[in-house]
Amino acid sequence: MQTKNPIQTILILYIPVAFSYFLVNSPVISYFVAWCGSLFIFYTTCFSPAAYYDRSVPIYKQVMRPIFLTQFIFACFMCTTSIFYFMEHLGYRYLTELSYGAQFKENEQTDLIARAQRLSLLAHAALSSGLILAMNLEKRKKKIVLAFQNDDFLIWLGIIVFGIGSVCQQISGLSQIAIPLTTVGIACAAVLFVKGVNQKNINYLSIGATIFILNFIHASLSGYKEPIIINIIVLACVFFPYYKKTIMYMALPVGYVLLYFLPTYNNTVRQSWNGEISAEEAQNQAFSNLNQNTEEEIEDTNWAFLTRRLSEIEMFTQFIDYVPSKHNFYDWEIVDDSFEALIPRIFWSGKPNMETISMQRVYDAGVANKMSSVSAKTRPVVDAYLSWGIPGVFFCMLIYGLLTQYLCNVAEKLFGGYELGCVIVFNSIFQTLWRGNNFEFMFNNIFYGFIIMWVLFYLLKTLKVLKPAFN
Repeated sequence: MQTKNPIQTILILYIPVAFSYFLVNSPVISYFVAWCGSLFIFYTTCFSPAAYYDRSVPIYKQVMRPIFLTQFIFACFMCTTSIFYFMEHLGYRYLTELSYGAQFKENEQTDLIARAQRLSLLAHAALSSGLILAMNLEKRKKKIVLAFQNDDFLIWLGIIVFGIGSVCQQISGLSQIAIPLTTVGIACAAVLFVKGVNQKNINYLSIGATIFILNFIHASLSGYKEPIIINIIVLACVFFPYYKKTIMYMALPVGYVLLYFLPTYNNTVRQSWNGEISAEEAQNQAFSNLNQNTEEEIEDTNWAFLTRRLSEIEMFTQFIDYVPSKHNFYDWEIVDDSFEALIPRIFWSGKPNMETISMQRVYDAGVANKMSSVSAKTRPVVDAYLSWGIPGVFFCMLIYGLLTQYLCNVAEKLFGGYELGCVIVFNSIFQTLWRGNNFEFMFNNIFYGFIIMWVLFYLLKTLKVLKPAFN
């Protein structure tokens, strides 16, 4: 039964937030209440009788809509992965007690972690509230239909966007256009792949699998974990409506393999970054290391990844300790810099380097050292807190949710529905919304992504890939 009043659902989301702040004087309990609060929000927004979404469509057929996919990735990364760091703080490693575990006492760091978790939970509740408020559940006739009677348009769309993306990659300063277009092409390949398997169409299967596998190989040579994980998430989501049980059965073992081997593998591949060896040689060495490394060495690498890289709560605690006790709230300073980032450098030769500006607050807070090569950029929850504190987290993340769902609504309206509008266009062009970024880069990605989406729409209409629907 569909909940008719979204406000009722939204109010329920803040119950664990209130409890976590009520227990502020017991940091450990407050942390666990806040951590479990995110699980409560997942259940409430997706599976409970109070869940507010289009109930006329099963979840597995709309799993890539923001209330499911974006919320899940964002909140898992920002909220639930902190458990590993907190368990280590308590004196546990892989749930095994360390030497100092029995002597643990609550201290200032415990309080900082609990504060960060409460803010993350508040951000999760506000994000979900925005997604729910911006939903459009009214049934409207599609104003755009596909000009093709079959799925051949995906091949043409993939060719068009890959062609444009490849040209843009060769032009300095156009990477922000090339990346989302290339991602659209990869999403087309993934959808073709699953349609080829489901329909036993050898053309779709061969084209989709070839493009997707080549991109996956390229991602495996990058030295970054995120492109590999994103490729697997996209493939799992497009296969899920057709092979639910298979994907669910494979989720845990695949996740385990990724978490167990990927950190060690990528650490070795990154040796190619200094130019001494090629990415291919580094990859071969990485596989060799996985075979030779002892289980203890792999677990040491993985635990460091789980506690320091998978979760950013340690960085968040450092910012909470820095602002406002050692530095006043930034107020509108970060937002002002973010609007400056929208101005193309071709129109402003003296435009500041946004990477340098965004990293300065990281250095000032002692989160990273200037001599280090690490790029520890903030996330939207952190920038919201640095700007205006707790009210900033609530209102910024509420706007984040509203904007995310609005962009998905527009994409589905322009491109004729869920598959092309949401799965391919929205989740490719606005993929940065899955995890978020610092304000300077996120404002830029959203603004130009919106322009790219409209340009792509008019281009496909001009090429008659899309055409107006006739009654």
